[in-house]
Amino acid sequence: MQSKAVTLKQRPVGMPQKSDFDIIEVNVPEPVDGEIQVQNLSMSVDPYMRGRMVDRKSYVPPFQIGEVLSGGCIGRVVQSNHADFSVGDHVTSHHGWRESYTAGVENIERVGHIVADPSAYLGAIGMPGMTAYVGLLEVGALKEGETVFVSGAAGAVGSIVGQIAKLKGCRVIGSAGSQEKVDLLTSELGFDYAFNYKDGNILNHLRESAPDGLDVYFDNVGADHLQAAIMHMRPFGRIPLCGAIALYNDTEPRPGPNNLTMAIGLGLTLRGFIVSHFNHLAADFRRDMENWVTSGQINYKETIYNGIDQAPDAFIGLFTGANTGKMIVNF
Repeated sequence: MQSKAVTLKQRPVGMPQKSDFDIIEVNVPEPVDGEIQVQNLSMSVDPYMRGRMVDRKSYVPPFQIGEVLSGGCIGRVVQSNHADFSVGDHVTSHHGWRESYTAGVENIERVGHIVADPSAYLGAIGMPGMTAYVGLLEVGALKEGETVFVSGAAGAVGSIVGQIAKLKGCRVIGSAGSQEKVDLLTSELGFDYAFNYKDGNILNHLRESAPDGLDVYFDNVGADHLQAAIMHMRPFGRIPLCGAIALYNDTEPRPGPNNLTMAIGLGLTLRGFIVSHFNHLAADFRRDMENWVTSGQINYKETIYNGIDQAPDAFIGLFTGANTGKMIVNF
């Protein structure tokens, strides 16, 4: 069987371009003993993948030129030669950026009973949702009644962070890149205050929305957002460093915040993390998030591109503000 897949044609310089990718056809063999064949239903594109397009050492190996890219996906088993997997099972894996695959079951997870659209297991009930969960509750050590600021608040992670914080009885402030997204945050997702970071000074928005300062800043953006947040933190505030999307396409290193010395006197905690540091909480996360989603306490948003040919456009759209909530490619 033939299947379409996406490869990295060349390493992007600055903002990725469609010309950096190739759509190819690959052979999907019949599964031998211990293998399954999966038809993907949805795949994920995520900002962290931009770092993997650079040939440098990181917490995940870089993508190689000419090889099929990888990333989160959910699919349905169509053939099985493994006793633990049956035809029709939903499975998640990192065999994304392709329509179908045959593989051994290492690092493939059978989802079991699903309570929402399959694509939700790539977003709110998947890696971005768990990133929000552990980043806020474990790294951020959130306490009831605190004031939380979330950058990139209309994205896959930020939109969940804000809603969890509201569930925990906190005041929540979010930044986004358009008035439409700002309106979504306050009218549908329950944020107490939201602002367009392109409109006015970030620090002035924080002073208006949180006159007594911030207890937690969940950083998805870095750069000017991080500097403004440090300036407005309360003593012993916590800053989970989840991402720095403002910097991912820079071609030269950018100076960091010039006010880091404030962290000393304020006793701030700035802690970087990745979701795999907290795999021991995966069962707790899934239980809680499925309950919140099915009860309507968490409202997840998706931006859908259809067809694998659209995968490069979907990925590039992450850096131009094209997505609200999780960016998904459906097959």
